[in-house]
Amino acid sequence: MRAMGWRLALAIVGLSVGGSAAAASAQAALEVELGYVVPAYMDVGIPGDTGTRFSLNDDLEARRTPAFRGRCGYTFRGRHWAGVLAAPLTVESHGVLAADVDFNGTRFPRGTSVDAKFRFDSYRLIYRYLVHRSERWGVSLGVAAKVRDAAIRLAGGGWESEKTNTGMVPLLSFAVTWTPSAGWAALVDGEALGAPQGRAEDVLFAVRWEPDPRLAVRAGYRVLEGGSDVDEVYTFSLFHYAVVGAVWKF
Repeated sequence: MRAMGWRLALAIVGLSVGGSAAAASAQAALEVELGYVVPAYMDVGIPGDTGTRFSLNDDLEARRTPAFRGRCGYTFRGRHWAGVLAAPLTVESHGVLAADVDFNGTRFPRGTSVDAKFRFDSYRLIYRYLVHRSERWGVSLGVAAKVRDAAIRLAGGGWESEKTNTGMVPLLSFAVTWTPSAGWAALVDGEALGAPQGRAEDVLFAVRWEPDPRLAVRAGYRVLEGGSDVDEVYTFSLFHYAVVGAVWKF
């Protein structure tokens, strides 16, 4: 599924670029973002109703890690924007268990030295409509279809178990831009939604500089948070990102 998700994302990118070139009123853009990820919490319990709930960040030591994401989209008919996003993330943890842990049907005894891997790859199809546009402000609202390809793996002491989870969830999508002076802007950009079974938020707060009409660079902070609480799996996590990025328009 992970490879399929990448192939789907690349195929849609190609369609987006090709479609934008064919339409005189469309403008395509490619965005690349590099981030440094600091885990705040990573709480898991598998199965969600009977597994031991423990923290991959507090009970173990989670490593800070670099991350990469890319987004390609195009604006058409002035106010419409459609795009595709690929945002992989893998965080590794290590430590010694202070208590017995039942994880995905396998018991890891107290005192076991374990390695954990938390993977959360996200692929999204996004549509937004520019509901407000003025000299200084731009506000866009829309929806996104998110494909989640996730896995949690625990190994140590001769035992090993991995829980994978793949699914699609709808999200609300939004972007707010404030332009105080020519070439400079502050922006909030992301997707989020909550439900009784869980929630998801992925939001960027950044400052953008456009040295050229076809190039923009930005720097800021991204927050990625969410999870679910169901019988199959309990997992909630929060990650802080320091990010830099660039946008090429063509």
